[in-house]
Amino acid sequence: MTRLPLSIFIITKNEEARLPRTLAAIEGWVDDLVIVDSGSTDRTLEIARDAGARVLHRDWTGFGEQKRHGEEACRNRWVLNLDADDLVTPELREEISALFAEGAPEPASYKTRQYLVYPGDEAPRGQVLDYNVIRLYHLDAARFSDHPLFDRVHAEPGTNVHQLNAPMWHFSILTYGDFAEKVVRSAAFQAEAAKRKPRWQLLIRLWLEFPLQVLKIWLTRGHWRAGWRGFAVAVIAAFGRWLRVLRLLERG
Repeated sequence: MTRLPLSIFIITKNEEARLPRTLAAIEGWVDDLVIVDSGSTDRTLEIARDAGARVLHRDWTGFGEQKRHGEEACRNRWVLNLDADDLVTPELREEISALFAEGAPEPASYKTRQYLVYPGDEAPRGQVLDYNVIRLYHLDAARFSDHPLFDRVHAEPGTNVHQLNAPMWHFSILTYGDFAEKVVRSAAFQAEAAKRKPRWQLLIRLWLEFPLQVLKIWLTRGHWRAGWRGFAVAVIAAFGRWLRVLRLLERG
């Protein structure tokens, strides 16, 4: 089977639990696979090399900068960004392949929906939408921002941004305890990198942030469809946002 003239890049650190599933879904599909690792001490590098990836090391300086390094290492102008906890569904693989059926398409960007898979599940419950952002793009049409906090692709002005119909599945939460630890780490990092805000704003948010964020995340992201699992995720995620406010307040 002819492989697509498409580069896939993934940033990693200690992802031996999730990376095999991600790589199995894209096996034999593209002609360039790049792993940018920031210091794994488990079997991540071995797993990546066994899958035929080019493995590069880069010390961690932030999400956007790490992603930008990954896209610049790609050999093709068309790239697909994945995380180590993403799963390209067969439907998405088929839809992207169809875009290249008559050669590489004109430079553009494509958004892809990510449906959350709760811990212990093998498939999404009720299509809970984590994100709908640009993942597939031509390097002349879009690029990652090199912002240390935000890893988002920004389309160039005047270029086309399309929507892919098929989704990815997002195995972002290993366990609820692991998710809680992750949001605590993330809150510390975000507070350190964030701009200073007026103290009076932070004091107001300290009282309101948690309950409002629980409602916002539970309702707008569709976690209400998943019963107690969705409520647990909403509470933990909201706590992370509240903790960020607290750390900003402490920082002064």
